[in-house]
Amino acid sequence: MPLLEVRQVSKQFGGVRAVHEVSFEVVAGEIVGLMGANGAGKTTLLALIAGQVIPDSGDVLFEQHSLRGMTSDAVCRRGIARAFQIVKPFAGMSVLDNLITAAYFGPIALRSREQAESHCRDVLDEFALTDVAERLASSLTLSEQKRLELARAVASGAKLLLIDEVMAGLTPTEVAAMLERLRAVHARRQLTMIVIEHVMQALMRLADRIVVLHHGECIAQGAPAEVARDARVLEVYFGEAA
Repeated sequence: MPLLEVRQVSKQFGGVRAVHEVSFEVVAGEIVGLMGANGAGKTTLLALIAGQVIPDSGDVLFEQHSLRGMTSDAVCRRGIARAFQIVKPFAGMSVLDNLITAAYFGPIALRSREQAESHCRDVLDEFALTDVAERLASSLTLSEQKRLELARAVASGAKLLLIDEVMAGLTPTEVAAMLERLRAVHARRQLTMIVIEHVMQALMRLADRIVVLHHGECIAQGAPAEVARDARVLEVYFGEAA
């Protein structure tokens, strides 16, 4: 039984067809990569899943329950959290309090500040943020803020993480470290992830399966090796000569 089902979802903004009849499923514990050029519809698709954008047609089911019409905070409470490319921490709050705030808005039941802090300190350790836990989020480096963005999503207690180019702007060394961290968190918590990443090598190494979008349509999906050999994907990315 899939954890997430995207069924014939479409969204148009004025005359722009951002997403058109996209369908795919995600099994619990799977890492699915979303691949496509700029403007392919990847970020809009994540926004549709997260409840930040309402689809024109189609439906999104999470644990067999429709999310259609649910607000983004309600979707988060069901167990879906999103990490953004452009990080927006609560700048005037400590790193720890950023995580505690996220935890209160997720599906886990927290009875006290002490319980929330214990939960969040465990997440801080996973993302190598323990040493900066009491610092203001605004004082962190870009790499640390990227880790904070992911840590907040994990701290919410989500079952499904939507990760939108969180490695953008990092050095190759930082990208490699982030990949290892994501793999470790995935293995430890059995999290399900949908990942957008423009560094194709990183996406191919991380994902169990790839979904390829082109002009809002799904043109291929399958294991990374299969997608890399797909004729239409090669044509879209490299031209007919490929």
